[in-house]
Amino acid sequence: MKLLVTGGAGFIGSHLVERLLIDGSGVRVLDNLSTGKRSNLPAHGAIEFMEGDIRDQQTVDAAVAGVDAIVHLAAVASVQASVDDPVGTHAANFDGTLNLLEAARRTGVTRFLYASSAAVYGDNARLPVTEDLALNPLTPYAADKLAGEYYLGFYHRKFGLRTTAFRFFNIYGPRQDPSSPYSGVISIFVDRLRTSAPVTIFGDGRQTRDFVFVGDLAELLARAIEVPATVGKVMNVGRGVECSLLELLATLERLCGRRLECRHEAARVGDILRSCADTARLTAVLGSAPGTSMEAGLAELLRYSGIARAA
Repeated sequence: MKLLVTGGAGFIGSHLVERLLIDGSGVRVLDNLSTGKRSNLPAHGAIEFMEGDIRDQQTVDAAVAGVDAIVHLAAVASVQASVDDPVGTHAANFDGTLNLLEAARRTGVTRFLYASSAAVYGDNARLPVTEDLALNPLTPYAADKLAGEYYLGFYHRKFGLRTTAFRFFNIYGPRQDPSSPYSGVISIFVDRLRTSAPVTIFGDGRQTRDFVFVGDLAELLARAIEVPATVGKVMNVGRGVECSLLELLATLERLCGRRLECRHEAARVGDILRSCADTARLTAVLGSAPGTSMEAGLAELLRYSGIARAA
């Protein structure tokens, strides 16, 4: 099978590419390298790299030609960037998705996996969130991700494209660039441990997230491509475990045996207070949910980052 991974040189994409190569798949990567890096990709295996942007239809058409399946990860993944520049992020996150769907329809691609986001739920009083809850996107980023889901559903019903949308919760792990404006809180905290710099928490630190180790996500996506029961579905990708930022900080401090100076600033527009996935649908369809514990995932990330436990 020949697969196209958009955003394949990025944090999540590069882990997925590695996993697909284990299966012997041929992989084409389309990435504009705005946040991805060629060095994230393995030097071995059947990888074809295309530098280009999903906002350009000709580029997308060339990338889609000859592939059997698409895993669409490319996006402007920053909530704050979408608040600051709704038009620019819409061009990438919605127009780019529609470009890929159209190219898939025209060329006969049979499989399309889409990275949506838990941000589509907004702040929901009922936790854990199930896929059938009323949706409340609070930012342009979340609204674009939800619109992408709706268009996937349309292309599935109208044209028979075998689509699946995954609502990613908070993904962390090796290769997440702490200097990127799109970086997650864990990579930033780990970087501050490495540099002994203070961490900034927006709000009181009691806000919760459902953290997922990137290796678990890559495994799940690779399996889902070949599972017919995923077709036409929208599924949460979380562990079903809430973790507050203060709990995260305490776990990191315990693992590395040192303290972090913590500063608090005002909560940011669009930030969600609590987040936790219901994983029943994912488990029913794929047999399991992400299983790496926070302690194990953080320990792996600390090893990758070269942070040894203090004596």
